[in-house]
Amino acid sequence: MTISEENYIKVIYHLSLVSPKGVNTNAIAGMLDTKASSVTDMLKKLSEKELVSYQKYQGVTLTDKGFYSAKMIVRKHRLWEVFLVEKLNFSWDEVHEIAEELEHIKSESLINKLDAFLDFPDFDPHGDPIPNADGEIKKVNKLLLSDASLTTEYKCVGVKDSSSEFLQYLDKQNISLGSKIIILEKESFDDTLHVEIDSRIMTLSNKIANNLYVK
Repeated sequence: MTISEENYIKVIYHLSLVSPKGVNTNAIAGMLDTKASSVTDMLKKLSEKELVSYQKYQGVTLTDKGFYSAKMIVRKHRLWEVFLVEKLNFSWDEVHEIAEELEHIKSESLINKLDAFLDFPDFDPHGDPIPNADGEIKKVNKLLLSDASLTTEYKCVGVKDSSSEFLQYLDKQNISLGSKIIILEKESFDDTLHVEIDSRIMTLSNKIANNLYVK
């Protein structure tokens, strides 16, 4: 696959996790900041390569071949993020764009050795699961902090929004993966949360709570 084809496959994969019955071409265009007509042209190419099943006006789904290929791209991306954070001391808000470039390296041997070098991590620095070499993904039961119960202790295990702005905000608030969170009170007006995080009392907006995963 070309880099462009890999980007399409990965976007379809992520969108299909929300819309498993079929991904809308407009949604793909929005994610890739391109025209719907360009998406249609690419889907025809991917269909010819048996990576997607596509019928006009009915959305697109990944074939088994496409699904596996997408998971291998995701695998490379997330392994590189672990490497950048753990071995090169990048912060978690810096690594996404770099990994976007590194994920297109073709060498399967390199990626498998990278996986072993990192001691086969299950999750990337943002808490997202890393597919193994067979495409298997470790399942984790998690929920958004906005859906969590009062007075129960949770642990932060991931972020829904991995943008640099959000991750930098979390750093400023000293919130990270592994932080212990207890919801003390929830405002009925706007769902603002009053919480205890690692023994610190603070207030989180509903927007923040909707982007933190806990278990």
